Amino acid sequence: MRHPVGRKLAVLAVSAAVVSVGAAAPPDAHPATPAKTPVAVGYGGAVSSVDADATAAGIEVLRNGGNAVDAAVATAAALGVTEPYSSGVGGGGYFVYYDAKSRTVRTIDGRETAPLSADSGLFLENGKPLAFADAVSSGLSVGTPGTPATWQTALDRWGTRKLGSVLRPAERIARDGFTVDDTFRSQTAANETRFRYFPDTADLFLPGGALPAVGSTFKNPELARTYEELGRKGIGAIYHGDLGKDILATVNNPPVDPASGWNARSGDLSAKDLAAYRAKLQAPTRTSYRGLGVYSIAPSSSGGTTVGEALNILENTDLSKASQTQYLHHFIEASRIAFADRGRWVGDPAFEKVPTQGLLSQSYADSRACLIKDDAVLTSPLAPGDPGSPAACGAGGTAAPTTYEGENTTHLTVADKWGNVVSYTLTIEQTGGSAMTVPGRGFLLNNELTDFSFAPANPAVHDPNLPAAGKRPRSSISPTIVLDRHNKPVVALGSPGGATIITTVLQTLTGFLDRRLPLVDAIAAPRASQRNAATTELEPGLYNSPLRAQLESLGHSFTLNPEIGAATGVQRLPDGRWLAAAETVRRGGGSAMVVRPASHG
Repeated sequence: MRHPVGRKLAVLAVSAAVVSVGAAAPPDAHPATPAKTPVAVGYGGAVSSVDADATAAGIEVLRNGGNAVDAAVATAAALGVTEPYSSGVGGGGYFVYYDAKSRTVRTIDGRETAPLSADSGLFLENGKPLAFADAVSSGLSVGTPGTPATWQTALDRWGTRKLGSVLRPAERIARDGFTVDDTFRSQTAANETRFRYFPDTADLFLPGGALPAVGSTFKNPELARTYEELGRKGIGAIYHGDLGKDILATVNNPPVDPASGWNARSGDLSAKDLAAYRAKLQAPTRTSYRGLGVYSIAPSSSGGTTVGEALNILENTDLSKASQTQYLHHFIEASRIAFADRGRWVGDPAFEKVPTQGLLSQSYADSRACLIKDDAVLTSPLAPGDPGSPAACGAGGTAAPTTYEGENTTHLTVADKWGNVVSYTLTIEQTGGSAMTVPGRGFLLNNELTDFSFAPANPAVHDPNLPAAGKRPRSSISPTIVLDRHNKPVVALGSPGGATIITTVLQTLTGFLDRRLPLVDAIAAPRASQRNAATTELEPGLYNSPLRAQLESLGHSFTLNPEIGAATGVQRLPDGRWLAAAETVRRGGGSAMVVRPASHG
């Protein structure tokens, strides 16, 4: 299942990697932003993320002897500087780790949690659900951050470096600055109105009261000091110390500009919430696909179960020989079915009985796969099945629509010279999170609690994703690692994009494993996303192609989505080299680097 790299791509990867991973800069230097390249091939380890500075931070740690876990935390911390609207210490995420020595996969659930005071009416006022816009830019939307605990847990269990050591590259970027690109400016512009509600956010991200100019240097000295404090004091500074007190003050008394007229609803996060938080070590999901083991994150994220179920539904269809139309048709329908089951069955397993094994069983997938016809389209919202009592081609309940989920986040993928691999997706939910910056600390807080259902999607159907005290909202994050029959890595990947993460990972996996696309091409391919909705979203490359009419002739309906996801991945080549791949265009293109380019091998 491993694919050769085309000569042209290999030459591009080698030449670009030489530029990107040259001699390390002195510790106090302000190195120029590395050039972005979507693919790199070589030895010694690999890092792929959406941002060149962040990828270079991970490579720096690998080059200095750190392992994949150390480099993943360094890359994530750097993304908190350069991708602050998607990630940071004010958010959460899910960490999937392959240990080369034991040939096993381990995971960390670092999802944010609801306050201990929360109940199912968290987002109800006068018995009615709040509008999303009213909930998001407020303290009410903020969950207890899980990212710092995830970093420390990963380092304690599997890393070789101290937190302060791996935070230094990010601290340096925050202090010395990074170059503003089109994506950073456009994301700032999209949030300008919300950012102006909160003076600390406006002062940081709208310097001099204006949007940051493309090509300018953006510095965040307050975040540099925050990282330095975390490195010196440890994550107790957040969960038991002064940093945590500042987070609580921001959540419970939002620092809104009175002149804005914005009603920033207060949250109810307490010191008990911070002290009680734990990143959860848990077993991964696993399913077999084409003889390979596909590992991902288990609930509270729905990513592993939903991607896994969809793969199982597709298992008995030869997608390698199908026409492009039939391939997309089966991909869309498998996604629709898996999302119907996700909505009914998946929530935080500490609060809900989640039939994880049933959702991932091949027999259950077969009972759902028979719904798919080559010449007809299913109607959404499709009713869920019952994994506990599978009925061939039958439904096990009442249909409910898929609830809204914000479409931002960021993903990184890392491998090291020992063969360890990390696939890590982290988030503050939608672009810009809650829009509230912790005063004096330089980072935005999440709006992750808006991933809960504000009210049941269908009053007649049990909704496993309603708020509760200490509960983790359901996620779609799907960091994935694929192993061969000998439990050695084939490929690892993931993506941002809210609920579109699931379809992005599924489409990239099937493009790579079934359609035999090189990894960078599987990532770049135009995407479709069906989430048990009346219409399927298509990117322009499909929406404006003849394939759209061919699929419409089967009964599909489509809407245009300008951009779906922003994946990264790493692949182990048969000769032992690593291939890192990222987006070629989405979010301005991603950044793939290796420690030692192939020409230096």
